[in-house]
Amino acid sequence: MRNYQQTLDYLFAQLPVFQRDGASAYKPTIANTIALCNALGNPEKKFKSVHVAGTNGKGSTSHQLAAIFQAAGYKTGLYTSPHLKDFRERIKVNGQKIPEQNVIDFTEKHQTLFEKIKPSFFEMTVAMAFDYFANEKVEIAIVEVGMGGRLDSTNIIQPELCLITNISLDHQAYLGNSLEEIAREKAGIIKKETPVVIASTQPAIQSVFEGIAKSQQAPIYFADQQYHLKRNESSNQHLLALSYADKNGIEKNIYSDLTGNYQLKNITGVLCAIDLLKSKFDLLNDEHTIAALAKVKKSTGLKGRWELLSENPQCIADTGHNEDGIQQILTQLNFCKYQKLHWIIGMVNDKDINAVLSLLPKDATYYFCKPNIPRGLSTATLQQSAQKFNLNGNCYESVTLALSAAQKNAAINDLILIAGSTFIVAEII
Repeated sequence: MRNYQQTLDYLFAQLPVFQRDGASAYKPTIANTIALCNALGNPEKKFKSVHVAGTNGKGSTSHQLAAIFQAAGYKTGLYTSPHLKDFRERIKVNGQKIPEQNVIDFTEKHQTLFEKIKPSFFEMTVAMAFDYFANEKVEIAIVEVGMGGRLDSTNIIQPELCLITNISLDHQAYLGNSLEEIAREKAGIIKKETPVVIASTQPAIQSVFEGIAKSQQAPIYFADQQYHLKRNESSNQHLLALSYADKNGIEKNIYSDLTGNYQLKNITGVLCAIDLLKSKFDLLNDEHTIAALAKVKKSTGLKGRWELLSENPQCIADTGHNEDGIQQILTQLNFCKYQKLHWIIGMVNDKDINAVLSLLPKDATYYFCKPNIPRGLSTATLQQSAQKFNLNGNCYESVTLALSAAQKNAAINDLILIAGSTFIVAEII
């Protein structure tokens, strides 16, 4: 029998992995996932779930929902992707990663099935997660879409509620070249007569969601039309302080340990979803929500969302990697006090790098590096593209060397930011 590392080596070597290989791993069909789960006895039908899609924010949203259900006392499964350091981050129950032995046993037991169906890495991982949740008898599973929605492997569940975060341009090669096309793919998770929460009203695509919800007879709620959150001055690098009026007009204060200002949109969707789910889960209440949001990182193990790695100088990592994600980072920088910005940046080769680079501040010092995966964009190409936008800096052979250089160059009141790709954040954390 393989050990854990040998099991991972087998999985990564035998099966295409989107995060590593890109387009060759993408399969626009859920047929393999259906075949896998049929062979496993349909584990996806043995637990209740909430399905979360969107371009940015779906990971943070999923972790916040899981934290709230855990605080209320429910045995809670959480499926997310990609992982930062350890494959097992993708599959958790009550904040604890799936044991290594379970990964080994599942792979060993079903290797013949894998070789027959030839699933992608993501399809296999979804099946493993659902099988684990069923065996663990979770009372609720928060399931994050991998990419898109309509044809995503996770889209075989029948959830209690669907939640869609913001929509922006990303993965256009697979999902479409306009917001409308991408929104239609994301809206593919909307199920018949199942409530759907849209976290942020985007006028250009509102009718897309309304039309699909109507066709499915699914009640639709635009969260930001019901909940109006504002950031309080007492916010700092460790806690985001917010206030809002609930549906009854009662003013409430909440705190989040996910301190990026962009979390306001995510929390708005979470509050709306939890209020709707209270009718199905009796233990949910506002006290659990308030307590859970203040310690999402601790209870779920979430990393890489405006994460403060060190101080003097401040060093912050954020997994923002597309145009909208970078715009959110730039907004967050307006709330930070620093003298000079040192930006460690690396990107993958299937992103619209010019759209991102055009947004970046010209007065920062850049440290160009390459994510350590085949999809990683070469530092030379990144530097040359950046120079067209008057962004200047040196190239480094690794993220670690880039960070060392930034730490050497930065003054005590400067800010070091690591962003541009999930994978460079993973290498640092």
